[in-house]
Amino acid sequence: MFLLFKCKGRHLNRFGANMTSQYPITRIEGRVAEIGTGLKISRMVPSRARRTVGAWCFLDHAGPVNFAAGDGMNVGPHPHIGLQTFTWMIAGQVRHLDSLGNDQVIYPHQVNLMTAGRGISHAEVSPSETASTLHAAQLWIALPDSHRHIDPDFQNYPELPVVDKQGFKVTVLVGSSLGVTSPVQVFSPLLGLDLEASNATTLELPLDPSFEHGLTILEGEATADGEVLTAGTLLFFEAGRPSVTIQTTGAVRLLLVGGEPFKEDIIVWWNFVGRTHEEIEQALADWNAANPRFGTIDKPEAGTRLIAPALEGHIKGAH
Repeated sequence: MFLLFKCKGRHLNRFGANMTSQYPITRIEGRVAEIGTGLKISRMVPSRARRTVGAWCFLDHAGPVNFAAGDGMNVGPHPHIGLQTFTWMIAGQVRHLDSLGNDQVIYPHQVNLMTAGRGISHAEVSPSETASTLHAAQLWIALPDSHRHIDPDFQNYPELPVVDKQGFKVTVLVGSSLGVTSPVQVFSPLLGLDLEASNATTLELPLDPSFEHGLTILEGEATADGEVLTAGTLLFFEAGRPSVTIQTTGAVRLLLVGGEPFKEDIIVWWNFVGRTHEEIEQALADWNAANPRFGTIDKPEAGTRLIAPALEGHIKGAH
């Protein structure tokens, strides 16, 4: 639970920045966080160094982890406003239930996209009958002011475009790359790529110079323009870079996200993305009072409804 301000042009550059290249690379160390009933994840965005990468304002890497029967990812009903939640499932499966009545299991190599807009609630639960595996990337996308009050929505994307290039299988999760475009609907210029290789190889990946990018490793070992990628670390590339060279000595999986720099100031608190303290306070009060704006999830499998934390005492000035 946190409150962060994103101030235009005031991201910090002193965190592990490699300034020797024409195109500087900033190394951002993630932190371990816990969600649901004890699932530990690596959280790389937001951080003190970067609040956003494009409109991506949240990046968690969960797993790979094995669960005994009865355990797993169990996050009870909770609300969202002002964002899209984005789940890329690599291994395992998770059941999504929401206040619009959607009940969708996401399987490997699928994307779940939930648009919170003015307000929605959902729950995420792992299969409980048998032992299970989980490996996923979960992200949030800040909705621009023009779309942050739209009606909520949910979509499952079972098929995404894949391109084979220089020994890599590149899945285009969001946006366009290598001549193909993802069907996933977003409201800002964005990019998301899953990059998987089975053997040692080198990939020269073209980038949109108008985008900033973040690259993290999900499995294996690799370098990016000579910088070693380590688990739980994000390499941030400022806008202006035309390409990145990725080298691997064996099997590897990476996640690249990017987008046009997001120029709107946002506040991220608990599960909300807003613009003012008053907006966040109202959302907290509405959720705790069971206001109809967030709907209800009537299925008992969704688990126990979460209670929003108090905002009082946590408000900080912009920095």
